[in-house]
Amino acid sequence: MTEDSAFAAAVPTVAAEAVRHALLGENLDTDALLARLTGTDEPLAEALRREGASFVTLQRDGKLRGCIGTLIAHRRLLDDVAHNARKAMNDPRMPAVDRREWPQLSISVSVLSPPTPLPITDRADLEAALRPGVDGLTLREGGRRATFLPSVWESLPKPADFVAALLRKGGWDSDWPQAMTAETYGTDYYTSAPPRPPLEET
Repeated sequence: MTEDSAFAAAVPTVAAEAVRHALLGENLDTDALLARLTGTDEPLAEALRREGASFVTLQRDGKLRGCIGTLIAHRRLLDDVAHNARKAMNDPRMPAVDRREWPQLSISVSVLSPPTPLPITDRADLEAALRPGVDGLTLREGGRRATFLPSVWESLPKPADFVAALLRKGGWDSDWPQAMTAETYGTDYYTSAPPRPPLEET
């Protein structure tokens, strides 16, 4: 994944523009946005057109307002970020984001690396294999799936606590399912921070 400063600025701008247009009741033309953000910078345009997986996190005053994402790349990164930003506004776990929140809304994007399967046989194997502060983790069993971004290590720095919380999130009990599989992934993290001008001034 590119570390270019233009890319680092463009990715959260895509998410912010998706949220802004949604709050205004407007459709976002991602091709027009791509042209505006990249101009004649073809490497940047190519990076945004490449298939990518992302999570978009919305916060206000340090409180989570929504987090929605994609684990496997299947569309342009540009479109994936815009889609997940709109979905995060209506995260079913909490009230929908409204226009009044825009000036203080923090909008962050995690761009995921391809997942790497972990050859584990039990929970102890998993905890030993994890790299705190580095690995995102996805657990799967049958049709059930749960994931934690690497940023979750900030509040759960011990592998045992990290895994236990993810098992609870996925609805698994303390017994390790024989069919459980695990994958890790990395992220590049980008933020569009408040304060912002009122929507009427944008």
